[in-house]
Amino acid sequence: MQLEFKSSTPLHVQLKMLIEKKIAEGELTGQIPSERNFMDIYHVSRSTIREAINLLVREGVLEKRHGAGTFVSLKPIHQWLGNLTSTTEVIRQMGMRPGAKLITHYKLTPPSYIQEKTGFSEAYFVKRVRYADGVPIGVECHYYPIHIGKELSKYNLNDVTLYDIQQNELGILFAEADQTIGSGIIPNTDADLLEVPKQLHVLIAERLIKDYGGNTVEFEKAYYRSDMYNFHINLSRKFG
Repeated sequence: MQLEFKSSTPLHVQLKMLIEKKIAEGELTGQIPSERNFMDIYHVSRSTIREAINLLVREGVLEKRHGAGTFVSLKPIHQWLGNLTSTTEVIRQMGMRPGAKLITHYKLTPPSYIQEKTGFSEAYFVKRVRYADGVPIGVECHYYPIHIGKELSKYNLNDVTLYDIQQNELGILFAEADQTIGSGIIPNTDADLLEVPKQLHVLIAERLIKDYGGNTVEFEKAYYRSDMYNFHINLSRKFG
């Protein structure tokens, strides 16, 4: 896969997405190629490569090790909760087989609190169950602007990565996301989809995604089995 030099998408953003794809598919592991190798392969400047790599380092996808180079940062599934990464990518990085089953999709008037967060008076709703090695691990509810949702609905939404369709097929570039994570009781219908007891406490994640123009392109509310996730934070005390 080569970069599109005539595309309106900046080269460093294209390269960043390409590296992420190679990592997600397991093609790129361990230490990544040198800047010179990237220059020879993709015919871009050193500054373009550094911009792409620095973005991935800031997002935690890559890590720089002093005196050694830059490496793929292999992280367990809990790291997905803090990065703008798809569930599919994280499950693959765990060495498990990702899957998705479409439950429903249609146009609706979203709940008032989602209207407040997104500015959507109307939205296109997509609901899917996510799997890891055939085990249901989450129910994801997506709210899109109508024009994006209608375009997505033209695709088979089973066993695909929605982020890939948006970015690679629809040309939507994600720039940032605001995410909150809490705990609550899963709705009964979603408990059935996850094959867990009713009234079970689960992790509830809400994610608002914007593009480089500052436009909201997606709001997601998801319910995840808490036994599939954990949090790990390194803390240090600063003196002085």
